[in-house]
Amino acid sequence: MSRFLIIDDEPSILDVLGDILRDEGYTVHVACDGIEGLRILKTEPIDAVLLDVWLPGRGGIEILQEIKDGWPEVEVVVISGHASVETAVKAIKLGAYDYLEKPLDMGRVITIARNVLRLEALRKENAALRRDRFLEDDMVGSTPGMERIREIVEQSAPSDSRVMILGENGTGKELVARMVHARSQRSSRPFVEVNCAAIPDNLIESELFGHEKGAFTGASVRRRGKFEIANGGTLFLDEVADMSLEAQAKVLRAVQEMRFERVGGEEPIDVDVRIISATNKDIGREVKEGRFREDLFFRLNVIPIHVPPLRERQDNLPQLMSYFQSTGTGNSENLSFSPQAISLLKNHDWPGNIRELKNFIERVTILVDGDEVSEETAQFYLEQSGVRQVSGRSELEYDGMKLNEARDLFEKRLVERRLAENSFNVARTAQALGVYPSNLHGKIKKHGIEMKK
Repeated sequence: MSRFLIIDDEPSILDVLGDILRDEGYTVHVACDGIEGLRILKTEPIDAVLLDVWLPGRGGIEILQEIKDGWPEVEVVVISGHASVETAVKAIKLGAYDYLEKPLDMGRVITIARNVLRLEALRKENAALRRDRFLEDDMVGSTPGMERIREIVEQSAPSDSRVMILGENGTGKELVARMVHARSQRSSRPFVEVNCAAIPDNLIESELFGHEKGAFTGASVRRRGKFEIANGGTLFLDEVADMSLEAQAKVLRAVQEMRFERVGGEEPIDVDVRIISATNKDIGREVKEGRFREDLFFRLNVIPIHVPPLRERQDNLPQLMSYFQSTGTGNSENLSFSPQAISLLKNHDWPGNIRELKNFIERVTILVDGDEVSEETAQFYLEQSGVRQVSGRSELEYDGMKLNEARDLFEKRLVERRLAENSFNVARTAQALGVYPSNLHGKIKKHGIEMKK
């Protein structure tokens, strides 16, 4: 059953509109001012709002902006007995679906209500299609480890329990988080990702909780934080163990209370957010050595999921290769790998895990002209990523070098490898390395690294 919220300070309007919409079979909530209307939005599922422009206290235009900021998927129809072109244009620019003048034409009210709900139905259908696409974008592989991950996801997704995903870089932790969200009751709501390692300590609070205008130098407008944007949905705290202890304390309070204040603000903001976190670190050691708060760990680690590295599921390699070939470009349909090449790839350590394999397959399908990848060709394109094929031999490169020379060579190899893993996208590579893009540009120039497109 569709649900309307009417916000108007005239009891007669609330009664008339409420009766008409209820006669159409809709559920109706009413509020005599904007503050009460916002409270109802926080506690009740609402599909559309009929909002009077002239309200006591905070005006309708300000309330409209609050609604579109906090509930962007909710359509708002603005009503006024003091209509003007300027007000109508301002309301539409702020995201109002339509504008009605008093005295109301009840036939037009019903028509607009039906149109609003038709739009809402289309939005939900699109969300369902996206959800189906998510469900198809499952983890590839049938090893016992992969099957166990699927079982945990299926069991935990319908609940709101917090999930902590553990695993090395490139193993697919974000994919697991999206699988949990897609199978949850929040799947039609936002999935908001925060890379905690990529945000400087002095900005993490603003990024997570938002800030008010003038809260600090450069805060020229009010900004909502990730907790607020994810309201009703899922917040994915990637690389959560990279947060400072100060930031962890603030996140702990928000997770415990589901309430926080924006930076520079005094009004508490209540949210309903499911938290999924992930880290590539040994979180037990981080807790033991005092780098990660034990109380936050116990809050987040309700359901742990460990994603094994690719070297521990080499039997899945052919399936993964086939999958990336089928979703890639270039000579992907006709290309095959010789038995010797397959053996070589199975013996590779894959330090970059799934991300490295995906980039390798993409590189090969685009650049190889023939129909078969030989062992020599596979070896060549593995080395293009800057990763040595045989584990343990890389240290031979540093024999006889001075410390600064070895450090520079290691840095060059690491930057080359991360660039290859991220398809030479500087912004993504800088994020993976935990440096600013300008810093990464300097290292690329310093080491004379060729940027491949």
